[in-house]
Amino acid sequence: MTGEAVALELRPAKLPSRALAVLLDLAVAMLVYIAVATVLVMSTASLDDAAQVALSIASFLLVLVGGPIAVETLSHGRSLGKMACGLRVVRDDGGPIRFRHALMRGALGVVEILLTFGVIACIASLVSARGRRLGDVFAGTLVVRERVPVGQTRFVPPPPPWLAGGFAALDLSAVPDGLWLAVRQYLTRMQQLDPQVSWAMAERLAADLAARTGAPAPQGVPPAAYLAAVVQERQAREARKAFGGGAPGGYVPPVAQPPAPGAYYQPQPQPPVVHPVQGGTPAPAPAVPPVPPAGGTAPDDRPATGFAPPA
Repeated sequence: MTGEAVALELRPAKLPSRALAVLLDLAVAMLVYIAVATVLVMSTASLDDAAQVALSIASFLLVLVGGPIAVETLSHGRSLGKMACGLRVVRDDGGPIRFRHALMRGALGVVEILLTFGVIACIASLVSARGRRLGDVFAGTLVVRERVPVGQTRFVPPPPPWLAGGFAALDLSAVPDGLWLAVRQYLTRMQQLDPQVSWAMAERLAADLAARTGAPAPQGVPPAAYLAAVVQERQAREARKAFGGGAPGGYVPPVAQPPAPGAYYQPQPQPPVVHPVQGGTPAPAPAVPPVPPAGGTAPDDRPATGFAPPA
């Protein structure tokens, strides 16, 4: 898990799509194997039976075992069947596979798929929580979906501008991944919830997040805005880690739609701006008198005491 800076929302492939991809790969491999075997039989007709059997075994291993291994290694986990079904083989951490991963998958695939007609692979995929067969378990890989419908993709809305970058000193190392996932799911769906339910959920998540970070949420900040600002700070840190410090501190991932007006509620009034004076003591900024209208009379701005100057 690399965080949300890279947006690695990997979805494990289900058994039907994986089975369809395997069938397509086997169909292509069998066609190639039949063509290679036909050429070998025609070109080695003068050899004895032992030599022909050895060539048949070699062609079987080369086409049906070595072929998928070479294809997955060169294409980084995308065979013809997986490309057709929108799947890819990746490591457990989301990175591309290498030769050793493809070799382990191909070697165990001979037993799981070819020799037992896929029975062992189907049973292992049904038992596994992420649909992995034995080759994936021993190789440390996972088959994921690459093509995800656009309508199902949800993005975390950015925090209000007045909170951006305000949690740079917050310690996020003790926050578990489950809490991050809960916060992210809330932020992507908060506009669909009832306002009172949304506020209660935001307060509960903000309290859990503040307990994990060891710093209470700022006073006067809406809980939903606090959650969005902390998530943005985590994204910025993950971006700096992923890109070697090249990403700016105000990094914000792309969003599908901006948050609706009032989604985070309005911020509290800010304190008046003060300006330093000679001597080092701050003084409030001078009030700007109201500009009288064109008629020459000042607007009715009398204080609440009811005092009115004499006519």
